[in-house]
Amino acid sequence: MVLEQWGVFWQNMAMKIGAFEIQEPVPELREPHAFAMVRPWVDVGSVGTLTLNRLERYLGSKELGRLARPGNFFDFTRYRPTMRVVQGKREVKIPNSIIRYAKSENGPDYIFFHLLEPHSNGEDYTDSILEVINHFGIKRYCRVGAMYDAVPHTRPLLVTGSLGKVEQIRSVPHFKTRSSTYQGPTTIMNLLNEGIDKAEIESINFMVHLPQYVQLEEDFTGASRMIEVLSSVYDAIPAELAPVRRGQRQYRELNATVERNSELKQLIQQMEAYYDAQLDSEESPVTEQAPPPSLSPGIEKFLSELGERLDADPE
Repeated sequence: MVLEQWGVFWQNMAMKIGAFEIQEPVPELREPHAFAMVRPWVDVGSVGTLTLNRLERYLGSKELGRLARPGNFFDFTRYRPTMRVVQGKREVKIPNSIIRYAKSENGPDYIFFHLLEPHSNGEDYTDSILEVINHFGIKRYCRVGAMYDAVPHTRPLLVTGSLGKVEQIRSVPHFKTRSSTYQGPTTIMNLLNEGIDKAEIESINFMVHLPQYVQLEEDFTGASRMIEVLSSVYDAIPAELAPVRRGQRQYRELNATVERNSELKQLIQQMEAYYDAQLDSEESPVTEQAPPPSLSPGIEKFLSELGERLDADPE
């Protein structure tokens, strides 16, 4: 009953753009730039999610819209709805793709896309996102995310990406621009990238490379690196927004644990040697990755338990 009443209220207060319902009154945005993350694809360590959440809190975002019928695109046995009790009544929260916006006094306004990767009707899904992008006249589309890589946590996390013709305000160490040469299976979300290119919308993207041997649900060092890179492109994003201390606590505990485990310590030393050699060469550190290290079942179990403890570390 609560969901039904909310649905009627939402429809009365929204306009339709593709599969999205946009809240009324629809804001007038000045040459907006978009920041987007796609979960779970390229959002390991929740780096994209953490980054957008911090930017939105800092810039004072408001909800713009969400999918009218998310079940047309998502399998709810894979993206599970959640139950919660609010003021004594049970409510079901349905996974959805949500769009928010923030206005600025100087410079462009901003739109934030929290996108879930679809399980069905992918073409309709990406077309709907493109309709929103075109409706609001987005001038620049910036995708942020993270991937696992054979990199050590004891070195500055690598960030790769593309800037096109966008100039950096200042340089950032351990950031490499590159063009992807990957061929093979991919996500339907790349249709969105093709549509953005065809519309001649300026497009940039950034990817943080996280250590694959410890997989945190929320990697705050990864989010810190992402914000550091974004601040080198946007005056409106201060580097101080990065959650540096939380990330340091996570990795500091990992350091102490590594010292007590000779097998893991040797593994990381190998990664450090590879990392340092690649930085000293003319090749990008990620054009030829090192072979994935082999972990014993005991080490894998140990790292999994360690990751759970680090995730539980209070803010």
